[in-house]
Amino acid sequence: MTEPQRRDGERPILAQPPSGAAPPEPPPPITGPSSAMVIVAHPDDAEFLCGGTVAKWCAEGWEVRYVVVTNGDKGSHDPAMHPEKLAAIREEEQRQACRVLGVKECIFLGYPDGFTSDDHELREQIVRLLRRYRPEVVITWDGFRHSFNHRDHRIVGMAAADAIYPLVRDRLFYPRHEEEGLSAHQVNEVLLAGATDPDYEVDITDYWHVKVEAILCHQSQLGGRQREDFLRLREEQQRRDGTDRIYERFRRWSIRRPVPARTAART
Repeated sequence: MTEPQRRDGERPILAQPPSGAAPPEPPPPITGPSSAMVIVAHPDDAEFLCGGTVAKWCAEGWEVRYVVVTNGDKGSHDPAMHPEKLAAIREEEQRQACRVLGVKECIFLGYPDGFTSDDHELREQIVRLLRRYRPEVVITWDGFRHSFNHRDHRIVGMAAADAIYPLVRDRLFYPRHEEEGLSAHQVNEVLLAGATDPDYEVDITDYWHVKVEAILCHQSQLGGRQREDFLRLREEQQRRDGTDRIYERFRRWSIRRPVPARTAART
C-alpha cells in the first residue's frame, strides 16, 4: 500500500476566528494516491466544477470514476434537436472529456434532464455504486447552498450526501446489497462543489489547460465559446484572487468514522 503523502497545492481556507479565540485546527490535507467518485447531475458538470482537480488526481495515480445522474437531454436551444439525439451526443462528449482527464470509468444513470427526485430509488443506486467501488473521496454538488441553481444540481447533491451518510455506512440500509457481496463502506472525505462558502482549495494551475481541453469536448453546450474565452475567464479570476495561480474551491466534510470490523470490505 502506498504511504499517503502531503498533497502539494491543496489546503484548507481558514476562517477568521472570533476576537480573542484561538484559530481552528484544520483537518489534514487530503492525501493520495487514493480513489474518488465524482457524482454530478449532467454531462459537463464535472469538467466545469472540478476538471482541474480530477486531472491533477489522475496524474498523481488516483483512480477516479464519474457518476452522471441525468442524460442532459433538454440542454439545447437548437429547434432541430430532439431529446434522444441530444442524450447520445452528450454521452459521447462526456466520454471524450473523461479520456482527456484520465477518468477510469463513467457511469450513466440515464435519468431525463430535469426529472430527478430525491427518493429512495436514486439514493439506493448511489449507495450501490459507493459500496461497489469504495471511493475514499467523493466530489458532488453542494445541495445545501442558498442561491439560485438547477433543480437537478440540488437534488443530486442532497441525494449523494444522504447516501454518503449514513446510508452507505450502515449495513441495514439496503440489506440486499450484502446478498450481492456489497458490504458497508465509509467515505472519508467529501468535497462539495459550487459552494457559496468554500473552505478548501486545490491549486490547478498546472492542470488548467487539461481542464479546458475537457470542457471543449462538450461542444453542444458551449454556444461557440472557444479556448480564448476560457483564458479570459482565468485572467478575471486571477485578478479577483490577486494571484497568478488558479484554484478550484470546495466545501469540505471530513467524516472518518470507522466502519465496524464485521462490516468492513473483504480483502
